[in-house]
Amino acid sequence: MDNIPVHAWQAMHPPIACHANALLDVGDGHAIHWEECGHPLGIPVLFVHGGPGAGCNADDRRWFDPARCRIVLFDQRGAGRSWPAGSLVENTTAHLLRDIETLRRHRQIERWQVFGGSWGATLALAYAQAHPERVAGLVLRGIFTATARERRWLYGRDGAARSHPQAWARLLAALPACADRDLLGACAHALHSGDPAIEATAARAWLDWELALMDDDSSASDHSTPPHTDPGALLASARIGVHYARHGWFLDEGQLLRDAGRLRGVPGVMVQGLRDAVTPPQAAIELQRAWPGSTLLAVTGAGHSSRHPAVARHLVDATARWQRDRRLPSTDLPIPR
Repeated sequence: MDNIPVHAWQAMHPPIACHANALLDVGDGHAIHWEECGHPLGIPVLFVHGGPGAGCNADDRRWFDPARCRIVLFDQRGAGRSWPAGSLVENTTAHLLRDIETLRRHRQIERWQVFGGSWGATLALAYAQAHPERVAGLVLRGIFTATARERRWLYGRDGAARSHPQAWARLLAALPACADRDLLGACAHALHSGDPAIEATAARAWLDWELALMDDDSSASDHSTPPHTDPGALLASARIGVHYARHGWFLDEGQLLRDAGRLRGVPGVMVQGLRDAVTPPQAAIELQRAWPGSTLLAVTGAGHSSRHPAVARHLVDATARWQRDRRLPSTDLPIPR
């Protein structure tokens, strides 16, 4: 099952246009951008992007069958097309969970399937544990449970830095001398230095470190978090990512594993690359043991990217499997392509 001979783009559904989008005022001076596409009366699904701070793109719509799904996407606070860009004010996991509920009520959806990878998987898990009655199922990729162990792996000199020494050295070289002792603090200081050149260098170094870890997946055609080309978007994304990492992603230590029992009755599929250097497999294994009724699909040879062919096929199949026998109301409304 792991070595499915299909390109990632063949596994995904064809490109599709959205038929509704707007900014939604969620309070605290924030407005989140949302969009809908697919079947207007279809089975509701929610895409949760990674990062934090990455935002959504048009390819994120393609995990779902537009003929059967009412596809909802949104940019989290400060990310993507949400406003104000890069804002850290009142920007925590608790705020994001509240925003998802605000969006669900705004779109008049009772329950939805929730899909997310990496940080998107983390936020989807936290949402499902807080509101299990609103989640019909979870499809997750690259499991990240936001523990201190995972933070040390990503941002400590005894973690991924040992297996990626050149990329680690480039990251430290772009930051103040204290970075080796307090990487996240050094990143935050540089990203808010007030000097555009220093901020831009730090933002690029932050993204390049993440991309270096993703490059372990040599069979993937690109990355699940595409590089930002707009300097402002890159800076906003980096500021949000560092903000969350410095605060332990605003979750109690071990919270997502401790509260996994709340997901009893919520079906879930986790797709995990065994060569994932961003979110190593141990977290997925531990979550599967703690989550009654969950399924873990481990993909040999895959890293963190959702574009690995076997990972992409598993994700598309998982989103479709539980929907196949559900009858949809008829509609004469066109589905934008």
